[in-house]
Amino acid sequence: MKTVEDDTGKRYLLLKRSDSASLVRDPDNGNECYIQNDRLEAIGEESALETAARTVSQPVVTLLTNVHDEETLGLLVELSERGPLGVRRLLDGYDFCESDLHGRLTVLSAAGLLEETEVAGERGYGITEECEDALETVRSD
Repeated sequence: MKTVEDDTGKRYLLLKRSDSASLVRDPDNGNECYIQNDRLEAIGEESALETAARTVSQPVVTLLTNVHDEETLGLLVELSERGPLGVRRLLDGYDFCESDLHGRLTVLSAAGLLEETEVAGERGYGITEECEDALETVRSD
């Protein structure tokens, strides 16, 4: 499967090509249709899987690609529920050693999921709006 773009700039996944038209699928809604070949151009810099992944919202992609275990996800959920927390409170309240917590906070901050803030006069962390949007999407009711 390859990524193609029509003459309006819309990207599709190429399913089948014939002499005059190609069967393509819209990655946003799954609809399939035939488009004349002279209206399509192959997109070499983006794989079909990358095109398919673009149907997921950017906040969720950021969350999925930067949170690799349940503890880190739980940290974000706790910060979402409890608001910004100071570093001391995070160390005292959860099973993280200082270096492990620091590593997670650094990765999540660099990804734009956490932001540093001040809590009770000390350094703390809270989730960003992007993180809140992603958590709302992936949480079940």
